[in-house]
Amino acid sequence: MNLDGKRILVTGGAVRVGRAIVEELAAAGAKLLCHYHRSDEAVRALESALDARGQALELLREDLTVSGGAARLAAAAGPLDGLVNSAAAFLPTPLGEVSEADWDAQFALNLKSVFFLSQAVGTAMRERGAGAIVNIADVAGLRPWPRYLPYSISKAGVIALTQGLARALAPPVRVNAVAPGPVLLPEDYDAAQRDAAVASTLLGREGSAEDVARAVRFLLESDFITGVVLPVDGGRSLR
Repeated sequence: MNLDGKRILVTGGAVRVGRAIVEELAAAGAKLLCHYHRSDEAVRALESALDARGQALELLREDLTVSGGAARLAAAAGPLDGLVNSAAAFLPTPLGEVSEADWDAQFALNLKSVFFLSQAVGTAMRERGAGAIVNIADVAGLRPWPRYLPYSISKAGVIALTQGLARALAPPVRVNAVAPGPVLLPEDYDAAQRDAAVASTLLGREGSAEDVARAVRFLLESDFITGVVLPVDGGRSLR
């Protein structure tokens, strides 16, 4: 798919990896719709940065954790050529300390909203005869992190959802996922945690949000790839 002029919605597009994805796809000429929830200041800064480059950005605010949020966002976005499900919650949840609220908060955003937004957007794409979806999974969905089990399980669900949607929406709609590894590590990580994350990779370094964004663009543009989960993890999944 040539991205020039294509309408693409990125969820969680105001900050971190989501912002890098918006900037990468905008540079490719796409007409970006950026979903956000609470990141008012960040999304205005992103809008200004793109406007300075002559790139328009449509902003869509919605809480995807509440009932009907995904459906409202799909309706507000209108017809789309592409969807990138990037919004996610990442919370440390040591076993024995996990509450139902912790579980529900992560699954509502990380998996439930991805399903219902993809269902609404994907079936509309199928009816129009073309489209592409890219989900942001995580290598933790393949090799779960003990201190982040609800998060890891939710991302395993995103991987299963990606493969299921690829079959359900084929042939007109392609569905793929990117599975980042140590990319934009949490700000509250101490030096030891950062060193451990880097040591878990074969390349011995942290990845960037731009690495993930370029992978998303590749999957959107590649017309003969569907059902793939592409690790962008410096080789961590081989450790």
